[in-house]
Amino acid sequence: MGRRARQKRLKQGRRLRRLAAAVLVSVALLSTSLATGLLLSGLAGGPRGGPRTAVIVDQLSERDPNPGFVAAATGMLEEAGYVVDYYPGQEVTVDFYRELPTHGYDLLVLRVHSARLLQDKDGSPVDEVVLFTSEPFSLIGHREDQEAGRMAKVRYYKDGNPYFGVRADFVTSSMRGGFEGTTIIMMGCSGLRSINETARAFLLKGAESFISWDGRVSGSHSDAATERLLRLMLIEGLSPINAVAQTDVEVGPDPPSGARLHILIPEG
Repeated sequence: MGRRARQKRLKQGRRLRRLAAAVLVSVALLSTSLATGLLLSGLAGGPRGGPRTAVIVDQLSERDPNPGFVAAATGMLEEAGYVVDYYPGQEVTVDFYRELPTHGYDLLVLRVHSARLLQDKDGSPVDEVVLFTSEPFSLIGHREDQEAGRMAKVRYYKDGNPYFGVRADFVTSSMRGGFEGTTIIMMGCSGLRSINETARAFLLKGAESFISWDGRVSGSHSDAATERLLRLMLIEGLSPINAVAQTDVEVGPDPPSGARLHILIPEG
């Protein structure tokens, strides 16, 4: 990446932070929010000319399947009046992510693998979370996005097969349409760690809130916590902020890593 490209990325980063100013609500801050009445009134989103809609993006269905979670989540969503779509791992491609906002979902459950990216291809420092696709990486695929630095080559383990991963700039520049008040639950690792560039990118695209973990999390713990989170929001009627806090109390941090669940909301 040349000097101009690096300068462009820095400007985009500053713009992203300016336009997507957000508040990370943690359990430690929840009592202040309760006292000042800053809680969200309910689950984000609403009827858009029809019933509420939700999607479960199960990119992990082949590598780490959990049909019990999918069944439980689908059941709760349908009980709450949502029309639910489900996409298994093989359908989670770059173009799937590209078109995701166009469906107008009120709630996104992203059961996807993710990894923290700390260094760009040219060695310059970055700090964002890359969402895995199930599409094998190739140098000739999605050339425009690759050349613009919106993609990453990702692996599940060292020397493993490479796949395309989507970066924060892909969310803001390559995804079509907007999320318009959507609540997003990103079940993968480190979605709300450090400067949260990827989470902020979703807010910049119109998302009402972004819920994820502040570190590495095991699949089993994320599944259990997300199932409880959905029950608290959908069946028991808690706001997303309250539901995140209650989930943290009941399910707790991930035992191996200590990762905790957080929620990022737009400021103001």
